[in-house]
Formats: sequence, structure tokens, C-alpha cells
Amino acid sequence: MALMSLNLGATELADFTHVAQASEPAVVNITATSKSMVQGMDPQAIFRQFFGGGLPQQAPVPQISQSLGSGFIISSDGYILTNNHVVHGASKVIVKLSDRREYQAKVIGTDQRADIALLKIAAKDLPVVQIGNPDQLQVGQWVLAIGSPFGFDYTVTHGIISATSRALPNEAYVPFIQTDVPINPGNSGGPLINMQGQVVGINSQIYSRSGGFMGLSFAIPIDVAMEAAKQLKQHGKVRRGYLGVEIQEVTRDLATVYGLPKPAGALVAHVMPDSPAAHAGLKEGDVIIALNGHSIDHASELPQWVGRLPVDSTQSLSVVRAGKTIKLPVKIGLLPALGDDVGSGGGNDATQGQHLGLQLRDLSPEEKQAIGVAGVVVTQVVDGPAADAGVHIGDVIVRIDHHDIADVQAYTQAVQALPRNKPVELVINRQGNNLILAITLTP
Repeated sequence: MALMSLNLGATELADFTHVAQASEPAVVNITATSKSMVQGMDPQAIFRQFFGGGLPQQAPVPQISQSLGSGFIISSDGYILTNNHVVHGASKVIVKLSDRREYQAKVIGTDQRADIALLKIAAKDLPVVQIGNPDQLQVGQWVLAIGSPFGFDYTVTHGIISATSRALPNEAYVPFIQTDVPINPGNSGGPLINMQGQVVGINSQIYSRSGGFMGLSFAIPIDVAMEAAKQLKQHGKVRRGYLGVEIQEVTRDLATVYGLPKPAGALVAHVMPDSPAAHAGLKEGDVIIALNGHSIDHASELPQWVGRLPVDSTQSLSVVRAGKTIKLPVKIGLLPALGDDVGSGGGNDATQGQHLGLQLRDLSPEEKQAIGVAGVVVTQVVDGPAADAGVHIGDVIVRIDHHDIADVQAYTQAVQALPRNKPVELVINRQGNNLILAITLTP
């Protein structure tokens, strides 16, 4: 059998020298100094001990710690971007330029959600970076990073774009750029640069089981960072749009349940009371398929887009409800600050959910009050449709196939009426959050 050959042709190796030389003057090293009080020995108490004053007493003493990071100059009059976690809690921030000049920086503002900090130094006629367009990034494209990993100033590393618009846990409002550029402690806040010498992101996070680089690095898109910097400069804080829904991805089975041609959109698992979504008429089980005419493929896109919308502006949502597409106008609210509330035993004898493979019991009145829902709690999961759908011990079953579940009796009646070999909706409450699953009852 003849072997198939693939002729890739001659390919020149990438040359990063011009990019590094052009970008390095606008990159800075950052040293953040923090002070904290720890329990230590009071010197006066020690003195008293030696002169008959009894045992020395423990007293708070100041402890000074330093952290290293990177940043880059975005305006010739001294504004600098870096990560919030580089300067968080710092009492003193020193910025060192490539020509070895050092300045004490003022923290203009920080944005914890996007991990952005805007600094200002008293200097003029500074070199600045070129700002690129992260929307034009393509997977496989070369990029490089400049920073101070482990304190080694102006280290240049390179790699490729691994993915774009990546959603990370607890970072729903930032569409991260994923790369395989080697990033280590000290790189945080430094620029991610394309082959045209333009900054397309801020290196922010790595995924690691060892604490060091393992091939997964994440950068904040520069357009997100620049918008945050603009608001920090003007207002000292960042305002983001807010809808007030808990959402999840649409699986293939859920697409069948809701009559969708393909698994796409953002499935509404819960609507926050008195939220913009509630006022607009959104309901649990709605599937948001577009925002202002822009299709939503993955659920993670929705908070990223909504977060960048102007507060108090009116936008249009395209929603699939009961198999029909409707449009709902919604007035965008203000996303609460981190730490604010934005979301969300006893009982009867255990009863077996024979068809789904569950052991169940009623919620006690105290449990209902604590979690704010009625339903039945799962005490055991065996092989069966529920296990296949992803039900866990401790989940509270709230609704089955559009039937509210108040107790085990209501659950039994709803299960007995389920169709066979057809996915139906199963709404559970897990650790205070609603989750919609698709469950199929087989003969």
C-alpha cells in the first residue's frame, strides 16, 4: 500500500527580536510592599522579664512582605496597567523602568473581577505600548510575553494562542485568552504581545498543580483591560451590566427538551427576584439565544457581553420559550460589587424513587426556610436515569417535567406520569443554586 505524504514546504522560524526590542522599553517591573501585624514578643516585656517583671507577653508586631510583578505603560504621562493581585493590599508600590529609573506609584483604582489595577507615576515623555485588537486573534497565532518571572527582569517567553473567550471558574465576566506561553510568578501584569508588536492581553493566571508553568496560561483581553482602566481613571471603580439570572449550557438532550435545532444558547436555571431579568419577564426554562441580534453559542458568552453593556440601557433578548422564539426588552442593571448577595435536617422517612434510581425524603420546614425552596432531598443515588443525568446526593428536586415537587408524594405522581424514551426537564437545587438537567425514563 502506498504511503500518503504531506509536503508542508519550507517554513521560516519565527523571529521575535524586533517585537521584543520595540516593546521592552514600555514594560515595567513592580515591587509591592505590604505591612501586616503578627503576634510577636514585646521588647519591653522581655526587658521586664530580665529585671523581675515576670514572663514576657505576646504583642502584635509589624511584619513587612514584598511581592513582584510586571506591568506596562499605556500613556506617556505615567499611567500603567497591571494585575489587581500584584498590588492588592500594598502600602507601597515601586515601579522600575527599563532604563533603571524608579518611581513610587499611586494606585488610581483596582477592579477585582477583571484583576486589573491602574497605577500612576510622576513622569513624562515615557515610552508606551501599542494596543492591539484581541478580536482578531486566531488559535495557533504566535505571541510573546515580557515580565519578571521569579525576579528575572525583562524575561521574554513565547508560544501560541491556544483558545479565545475562555470562561474560568468565578471569572464569568472576562473572556480569557488561553496560551501556552511560559508564565510564572512575577509575570503577572505583564503584556501579551502579537507579532506586530501590539499588546493584546495582560498575563494574569496559570493553571498548575505544582505552582509552576504547566502549559496553560490565561491573559485578560486588552480591550477589557482598557475599558476598565478608562472607568478607573474617571470614576475610581468599574461599573458592569447585570441581568440577574443563573444560566447553564444547553446539552444535546436539553436541546431536545426545549425544541431547539441544536445545543446552543444560555438556559435560564433561575431568575433573581427583583432583578432586570425578572422585570423583563424572563422565566426559568427560557433559553436565551441572542443578545441584540448577536447569537449566543455558549452560555459563558452571555455574562461576558452583558457585563460590558451600559448600565440603565435597554437591550433586546431573543428567547426560546415553549418551542417559540420571542423577543424581550430588558433594562440592564448594575452588577453588585463582589461580596454583595446576587443569587441565590429532619424530615419524613426515606422513600424510594423506583423509576429514577433515587432514595428521597421530604425537606423539613427548617430546611425549606434555609434554602428558600420546596422539594425533596436526594439521600442516595443508584444506577439509573437520575445518575445518568447527573443527580447527586444532597440535591433538592424542585420540578419534574414542569410539575412542581412539594413533597415525596408529588414526586411519585410526577415520575409515574413521565413519558418513556423522551428527555424531560428536571430542576434541582444544588448548594443554593438551581440547575436544570435533562432526564430520560427508559422502559
